Amino acid sequence: MIGRTLVQIENPTTQRTDAVEALAAFLHKTIDGGVLDLGSLKLVKSNKGDAFYGVTKNKCSCPSATYRPGQPCKHQRKYFPQAEATKPVSANDSIKPVATWPGGANGPLDADQLRVVA
Repeated sequence: MIGRTLVQIENPTTQRTDAVEALAAFLHKTIDGGVLDLGSLKLVKSNKGDAFYGVTKNKCSCPSATYRPGQPCKHQRKYFPQAEATKPVSANDSIKPVATWPGGANGPLDADQLRVVA
């Protein structure tokens, strides 16, 4: 196997189960929980168990990644979590209502507007 490309990281492809098992044996690694961890590349077993998807931070060979280009699939989100961009909270982001009812009341009736009708 010397001189041969075992797995292409730049463009991961779906691999056969027996090929991944042979690769794991050759590298003296174990497939834990259906995942062969190769550092920046993870080979993840499909739900049907008939193939392994190649997953990197930027690409995945699963069908979902093919149907939704530019969006990370569930494999990428799970094995390569990216820090979500958080925007700073400002006064305009409050959920407190700023408008009032006609007459300046804070609701349909304020406590001083309630009358008991007998």
